[in-house]
Amino acid sequence: MSKDYKDMWKGLGLNIDAHDGLLSVLTNAYTNIYLSQKERPKGMSYFDFVISEVHGLRIEELLNAKAKGKKIIGTFCIFVPEELILAVDGVCIGLCSGADVGSDSAETHIPRNTCALIKSFIGFKLSGICPYVETADLIVGETTCDGKKKAYEAFDKITGKVYVMEVPNKKSESDMRLWKQEIRQFAEKLQAVASKQITPEKLREAVRVVNEKRAALQRLSRLRGSDPAPISGLDALLINQISFFDDPVRFTAKLNELCDELDQRVKDGRGVAPAGAPRIMIAGSPMAIPNWKLHAVIEAAGAVVVGEESCVGERNYRTLLDDKFDSIDQALEMIAERYLTIDCACFTPNDERLDNIISMAGKLRADGVIHYSLLFCTIYMMESYKVQNSLKEKEIPFLRIETDYSSEDMGQLKTRVEAFLEMIKGA
Repeated sequence: MSKDYKDMWKGLGLNIDAHDGLLSVLTNAYTNIYLSQKERPKGMSYFDFVISEVHGLRIEELLNAKAKGKKIIGTFCIFVPEELILAVDGVCIGLCSGADVGSDSAETHIPRNTCALIKSFIGFKLSGICPYVETADLIVGETTCDGKKKAYEAFDKITGKVYVMEVPNKKSESDMRLWKQEIRQFAEKLQAVASKQITPEKLREAVRVVNEKRAALQRLSRLRGSDPAPISGLDALLINQISFFDDPVRFTAKLNELCDELDQRVKDGRGVAPAGAPRIMIAGSPMAIPNWKLHAVIEAAGAVVVGEESCVGERNYRTLLDDKFDSIDQALEMIAERYLTIDCACFTPNDERLDNIISMAGKLRADGVIHYSLLFCTIYMMESYKVQNSLKEKEIPFLRIETDYSSEDMGQLKTRVEAFLEMIKGA
């Protein structure tokens, strides 16, 4: 880090000893997993810097924004419209956590057999090591799974900041009406929290900012379809993770700079792995920082991860939002319609997700698909069987992985992934 932030962390009420321990582990993991990679693009230096200042400079920026009257809105899901947050001059920050921290404390509020992502965000708060939760003025949850919607009740008692949006589980006309009402109510909540009105001009500017960020992520995804791949799956995953908490305008500019470099790499035939290396697409549960273990295992085995069919991946940026609206009411309708195109596993039926996985695997020239589910993430574990059957019809190799944030199964994962890659090579 560029300077000592301990006074800032103390002011936020963090547990300094526990927080120092987290940063030490994170730094070591990042050094071993990321900085040891070969043939990294130079443009990744910016994203390395962001990680080095993830609890430093970025938190300082958020506190400076709060001092100027801006509200910090924490979110856990891509169903929460970032455009509306920006339209009230708010700052949107992703709060999902990807490390096994504070599980014992979390289990005083939720069951032991709860998915690692839920345990993690509660554990981070109870352990006093998450400055993002402490800076947030409002924390927005959503009902995309039973575990989360009940956990938000506990999290609200802990923080007193939680607002929950109801996401329907089907996509009928009545479900769309419910969702449109949820979007309107969320807009009203934001205006009340920020003491600012959403105007068409503010909202159009917010839509432009978010669309440009999504377009840059789409560009990165297209470049990953090249063989040899110009960037590792680990680095692309990191970029997608950073997109949830970095300043969106700065992030977009830096990502486009990186993509310019990757464009040249593609023209030069320069990749992070040899041409013809096994190309793997990962589908399923989201991967929050610092959950990098599956990508690390796959790429250490000589393959390259070319895409993520995930909330921390294509599901987040697949669809842009039309900015041709004449009124706020019309804009809110369009926002609701765009966000209900998301093919989360919470929906039933969810055939569009199967179609999107097959389409994405084709565009990225994937040699195989690994379906990743967090343990106890019932909806993704259930859908993995439908995904397997759909891919079997297309003769696309498939592997199901169910794991958590611990390192205890690294050996088993390595064995299974290596066997899967050998099968692909022998096909």
